[in-house]
Amino acid sequence: MSFLGGDITEIVCKHPELGDFRFETKSNESYTMDRGGYRNNDDANAVTGAGKSINQKNRVRWSLEGPIMLDFNSTDKSVEDLAEHPEDGTWVISHISGAIYQGKGTVVGDLSSDTNSAQMGIKISGGGKLEKI
Repeated sequence: MSFLGGDITEIVCKHPELGDFRFETKSNESYTMDRGGYRNNDDANAVTGAGKSINQKNRVRWSLEGPIMLDFNSTDKSVEDLAEHPEDGTWVISHISGAIYQGKGTVVGDLSSDTNSAQMGIKISGGGKLEKI
């Protein structure tokens, strides 16, 4: 069996009030994906005085982080609009393998752009889980 990694080919947001947005990605860039759900806290001291384990389980939100392409000739400010809007959109993330993920969320964190490489680092995050569809 082999393992297939590679490009995120498309990021789409379907927002109930702002409409649909498609964000271009760049080939051969790494993206960090966390599908969300429950995590067990990694604490070496999570043990009772009698030596029994204490398992602290917490929910974490899903996220995708990496670069999207920017056109500095454009007046498009969709990333900023999505970050400012109080309502979540439905995000669909496509991988070169054919895998497609979906979750409700919004743009979080800083919105800094690189004028030389025409890229912006973006982090998208939401509640629940990022589901493979």
